Amino acid sequence: MNEKLKVQSHHLERGAYLYIRQSSMRQVMENVESTKRQYDLRGRAIGLGWRDDQITVIDSDQGESGASAAWRAGFQHLVSDVGMGRAGIVMGLEVSRLARNNADWHRLLEICALADTLILDEDGVYDPANFNDRLLLGLKGTMSEAELHVIKARLRGGILNKARRGEYRCPLPTGFIYNEVGDVVLDPDAQIREMITHFFETFSRVGSATQTVKAFASEGLLFPSRFRNSKRVVFQPLTTSTALRTLHNPRFAGVYAYGQRLYRRTVDGKKQVRKREPNEWLACIPDAHPGYISWEQFQHNLKALEANGQGYQTARVSPPREGAALLQGRVICGRCGCHMRARYVTRRGQVDTWYVCSRAYVSRGEPHCQSIAGWPVDAAIGELIAAEMTPAAVELALEIRKEIEARYDEADKLRLRAVERAQIDADLAQRRFMLVDPNNRLVADTLEREWNDKLRMLADLREERARALREDRATLDDAIRDRLIAMTADFKTVWCDPTLPNRERKRLLAYLVEDVTLLKFQAEGETRIHIRFRGGRTETLTTQNPKSSAQQVRTRPEVVELVDKLLDDHICAEIADILNARGIRPGGSARRGKADAQFTDLRVIYLVKQYGLRSRYDRLRERGMLTKAEACAKLGITECTLVRWAKYDIVKRHAYNGYIGLYELPGPHVPAKQCSRWNQLAHRAEAIRRLNSSKCSDLKERAVV
Repeated sequence: MNEKLKVQSHHLERGAYLYIRQSSMRQVMENVESTKRQYDLRGRAIGLGWRDDQITVIDSDQGESGASAAWRAGFQHLVSDVGMGRAGIVMGLEVSRLARNNADWHRLLEICALADTLILDEDGVYDPANFNDRLLLGLKGTMSEAELHVIKARLRGGILNKARRGEYRCPLPTGFIYNEVGDVVLDPDAQIREMITHFFETFSRVGSATQTVKAFASEGLLFPSRFRNSKRVVFQPLTTSTALRTLHNPRFAGVYAYGQRLYRRTVDGKKQVRKREPNEWLACIPDAHPGYISWEQFQHNLKALEANGQGYQTARVSPPREGAALLQGRVICGRCGCHMRARYVTRRGQVDTWYVCSRAYVSRGEPHCQSIAGWPVDAAIGELIAAEMTPAAVELALEIRKEIEARYDEADKLRLRAVERAQIDADLAQRRFMLVDPNNRLVADTLEREWNDKLRMLADLREERARALREDRATLDDAIRDRLIAMTADFKTVWCDPTLPNRERKRLLAYLVEDVTLLKFQAEGETRIHIRFRGGRTETLTTQNPKSSAQQVRTRPEVVELVDKLLDDHICAEIADILNARGIRPGGSARRGKADAQFTDLRVIYLVKQYGLRSRYDRLRERGMLTKAEACAKLGITECTLVRWAKYDIVKRHAYNGYIGLYELPGPHVPAKQCSRWNQLAHRAEAIRRLNSSKCSDLKERAVV
């Protein structure tokens, strides 16, 4: 059909859209003729009847691939205008300029058919509403997509072929460079090599990426990093992301690896990345070039990182942490076989450790399988480990000292490398300043400022190294060496040393114990501990479960009986003094940190009321004791006189608390009140005492006869 017959008047009333695109900026700069051919389509539109002011050129997608419309704003604008009925014709040099994706191409065809919009390419004009034209346009779109696939497959095949031989050059991580012949070698900079080696040694020692970062920070070391697409290397503080990226890179193990990740595009055009397993890598060539660690060490590091993850796996040993739970990550429930979690509870200012099997509660909402107090278990395990390690004496101390010295020497060597590099930079800045013309002050001032900055940086590094050396020497002085040897001779002293971090205890335990199974017997009040050592040997221990708070503070029955007896002759304050003098402690002393608690009168009163003991008042009343008012009425005297008689023991006073007492009347001869200056109360009291003593002696003689 003639092109002009397809173009109708209602098409000419709308605009003509010319879409221009090149796949890359290199094509835009070099393929100039193709760009001219696309712009020349304006003449085709004018020849078909459109005015020049009706033609809209969309060339904002220059340098963008046609594989998807997600990132092509110009194509999206074109589709939007076509759907709103503003376009009478859409022009492109060929189908591949508009889209190389069948989904985008057929969507455009569908919208053009609904909006009655024509499509023009170098071969002619097409009406998407016409079946034959639409079939032809569909074939062209399919061929365009297939062409892109063939081009990608050809390029991809060449890359994969070189990658399988290990010849495809990929960006190298810090610590590697390409030499003159294209082989991968270690970086010639000694500081970079030594710092990376120290990084892997530190990780092998601490077993955690985060702890490695902390170790670098505490030692004041900087890690080398290379800028992307640049050969420049800078030294900056080590971060966790850098540490993880270094540990996951097989290049450091001397392995050429390609295709570790699979990239896909989502619906919105974003790149989606998925990691492949090592057996799915497109290329994996061990010993392809020199490395910093072995392939076995690399795999061991990956397993350590996987075990350090925060996942809730069935069997998982986490890296040693600061908590007091000695069996962190190694305790197994004796009922269900799941790994138990460590929990910390703060009570009365102290942190208690508990081993809890909460998997059933978390997954199914069921009650906890077991909840076991951790401090008795940890104490029993500690005593067992101390007994096992007792034969290791001075030899171990010397080895530990050598390891610490080697670690400090290595850190100092790395600091010295940083000082040497700063010295080289300062010398270079000095030479630059010396070579400049002194009259050219604009350049000379800048170079002098740079020289001063380098000298200042050199001085800071030297001062930092000197400070670190002083601290290291203070750590390894002779006194500490002697203490280390003395403590190692008695391993229990080392284990119980409060300055030893809990992380070190757990790390030491990991070399000896594989896992520990706990089984709690509630009725018997004990916990069975089954220990499995590395190598297969097992050991079983039994510990007593800690008592509840109510049981801990309950006073012993024998103490209650003793208080009951003492109430016959003593008040509560006196009973408290007697109990304290005998070394008896109240029930509250069972709590941790309250071992020095003592009895007070209030504690004794509480015991009397809590256990229903007869009070001292009732005991005295049963023995016939009278109150002050009753005694005054019986004797016919005033309260003041009664108090004076009690003072001179004419009348006996028995206290039932610290302030008030009851009175015991004298024998059959009740004294009469007298008021005579010649017979004073003190003399009468002495006469009564003599009379009573003589009566007692007569009774004793009669008893003998």
